[in-house]
Amino acid sequence: MGRVKGVAGRSGPGHLRIIGGRNRGRRLPIPDQPGLRPTADRVRETLFNWLTPVLPGARCLDLFAGSGALGLEAASRGAGRVVLVERNAAVARQLLANVQTLAAADVEVIAADALAWLAGEPRPFDIVFLDPPFADGLLAPACALLAARGWLAPGARVYLESADRAGFPPLPQAWELVREGTAGQVRYGLALVRGASSPPPG
Repeated sequence: MGRVKGVAGRSGPGHLRIIGGRNRGRRLPIPDQPGLRPTADRVRETLFNWLTPVLPGARCLDLFAGSGALGLEAASRGAGRVVLVERNAAVARQLLANVQTLAAADVEVIAADALAWLAGEPRPFDIVFLDPPFADGLLAPACALLAARGWLAPGARVYLESADRAGFPPLPQAWELVREGTAGQVRYGLALVRGASSPPPG
């Protein structure tokens, strides 16, 4: 979602620009909501360079979707299935409209609270994008739920984004931070999950 100012390379106020893949150059409206800004273009370019070997056909979850910048970019670049979870109803409606504009049949929009949704029935994902509102303290509990409840396929990748001054929380066991960078006031990184998480018994 990207709620910290000061990062160069934004798509511009009120719009999201897809920067690669089949929808490269497409500009999509985003709602006028406080703090709602797409992840910076140059951060997205770096992230998707990291993911190039594993993205084609991958099952992707954009858990705090916001503008949808990460999930829609993944879909444009060849992901097999993308799920966008967003709790703000107006933002979720715009996400759905943008998905329809792109005729992206491989993208599903779910209007729900991310942590509550993770407490439901798990299904495995290969790539998860975690870019929650920086001030809300959601990164650690989201990581814990993903790790504990069977949401991650073997060898899954998890993208993390936070305020640079805060850094990342301690990662779950078997997660290894394999890539990391900063841009302006934002810290971003990619964790590799060694092995699969297991669903709770019963």
